[in-house]
Amino acid sequence: MMTKKIAVLPGDGIGQEIVAEAVKVIDRLKQAYGLDVELEQGLVGGSAYDKTGSPLPEETLQLARESDSILLGAVGGYKWESLDIAVRPEKGLLGLRAELELFANLRPAILYPQLADASTLKPEVVSGLDIMIVRELTGGIYFGQPRGIRTLDNGEREGYNTLVYRESEISRIAKVAFDIAAKRDNRVCSVDKANVLECTELWREVVNKEAQRFSNIELSHMYVDNAAMQLVREPKQFDVMVTTNMFGDILSDCAAMLTGSIGMLPSASLDINSKGMYEPIHGSAPDIAGKNIANPLATILSVAMMLRYSLNDAENADRIETAVNKVLDDGLRTQDIYSDGMKKVSTSEMGDAVLAGL
Repeated sequence: MMTKKIAVLPGDGIGQEIVAEAVKVIDRLKQAYGLDVELEQGLVGGSAYDKTGSPLPEETLQLARESDSILLGAVGGYKWESLDIAVRPEKGLLGLRAELELFANLRPAILYPQLADASTLKPEVVSGLDIMIVRELTGGIYFGQPRGIRTLDNGEREGYNTLVYRESEISRIAKVAFDIAAKRDNRVCSVDKANVLECTELWREVVNKEAQRFSNIELSHMYVDNAAMQLVREPKQFDVMVTTNMFGDILSDCAAMLTGSIGMLPSASLDINSKGMYEPIHGSAPDIAGKNIANPLATILSVAMMLRYSLNDAENADRIETAVNKVLDDGLRTQDIYSDGMKKVSTSEMGDAVLAGL
């Protein structure tokens, strides 16, 4: 069997610290369980801009193309906010998604039973929560053309963006959602705004058409404003949610907080062949960077998703998830999930605890 290559892109802010802990986990799996991978680091985001003048250097893009999978930390930070939008750190992330055609973003919202008290919602509302949000990632309003800021004849400035989806883009993301639901509870809720946006009227039509190929899947539709309300009111009604790029961005962050901390949730961005980029859903948190207090568990769990979805190694994925559960059972908590009576630990201590759990 060929050695699989993983591109490791720590990025900015806490990305450096949390990825270091995830790499320790990968190294332990290599030593103890024969995981056959090699790692190669690259620059992306603000740290790449500082050294090369580009948030996505050609060498990084080439590394990503040559690799079987990509582990990303986070990009962005205050120090780069004044840059021209074309070279801001976020362009590195968007560039990777677009260049590698990573069109399917999988964002699980899982409430670990040990953290039921960490959610701002009542335990009975969120206990046992397990949602998979499937977000279309390379189309929609974030990529649509034309876009920009222009000056009108009267001198007033106007910003404009274009929401656009082709049938093929909608069909392929719907198929991903149905395939995932078939391995779960066979339910998909498609989220749109078909009552006011023609683009999502087409979305609903194409999703319905794709659903005809999956007779075992129960498909429902919901407007995005209602979906946001229902996520807070009765989140356990959902199994798999599939939606557009912008709606998925907003709803998945909302769902993340149902679980108590955005620091617990991994994500995957996949291409048509299940090659993926894996990252925690949180940002670079520049305010706590370098303090060794960030939660590395979302990044470590992103490695588990990588093993499961791209490297076909469910056994080692299970090992990581079991180790994370053990750490939580033992009462270890980073600052973001800490509550009275638990043991507060640093980023590196949490990583070491997961290693011990392995």
